[in-house]
Amino acid sequence: MRKQKFNLPIKIISFLAIISLVFSFILGYIWKVLTTADFFAVKMVYVRNSDNQFEYLKDRNIFSLNLSNEAWKAFLRCSDCRKVRFARILPNCIVVDFLKRKPVARVKFYKNFAIDEQGVLFLPNAAAEELELPVIYGLETKIFAPKPGISYKRSELGLALSIINEFKANKAFAGFTLKRIDLASPGSAGFFMLLPRQIANYTLAIPQTGWLGFEVRTGANNIRQKMMILGGLVIQERKEWANIKYIDLRFKEPLIKLNNVK
Repeated sequence: MRKQKFNLPIKIISFLAIISLVFSFILGYIWKVLTTADFFAVKMVYVRNSDNQFEYLKDRNIFSLNLSNEAWKAFLRCSDCRKVRFARILPNCIVVDFLKRKPVARVKFYKNFAIDEQGVLFLPNAAAEELELPVIYGLETKIFAPKPGISYKRSELGLALSIINEFKANKAFAGFTLKRIDLASPGSAGFFMLLPRQIANYTLAIPQTGWLGFEVRTGANNIRQKMMILGGLVIQERKEWANIKYIDLRFKEPLIKLNNVK
């Protein structure tokens, strides 16, 4: 059987072509009006979470602006931002939203840096400086001349973030404060945790040197498992919290060293 060819009439083709041209002309005209009309000239730029004013955007047509490009340029200048968003509010307003990184710790270098949960270093603002964040020590010889806005792929940083995350997630540590994390030697890495405030206040009558709390030695491996073990020990030794000198989790059997035991 011969296949029948379907021939579209020339008149229909011509009609569709004319319609397409007219439609394209109308769209082009509308776009030209939108991008040249003074009615859509930017009069106000509203900025959140930043001191930048973006005055250079004013009086420019709101539709002619490449907001994605503007957001990228602003992001590159903001090391403590995880994202910058630009949005049009018709007819003549631009909203710029700086979404700041949330610090989970401070890192001790030649000056303090902050680090977020993605491992990005950035310079802390005044609000971050006032937060009671753990301080990470021991990276001064491992990351040279750190730059803000960069995520350094170092195993030590991953170790510190694992400790922080597991500490926050374990309910056994409620009331305790993660004070510092020491990473100078991964094999003997660990942290210092402060006693809950009510326990610390109770022990103030006892002669103390330094912080009221104890050291935990984890090493570099199996952090989740070791933090679960630590949680169980903390619950088990509740009456001895103020007397613990350190807990060592690096070996098969955990070791608890008390202050009054030689």
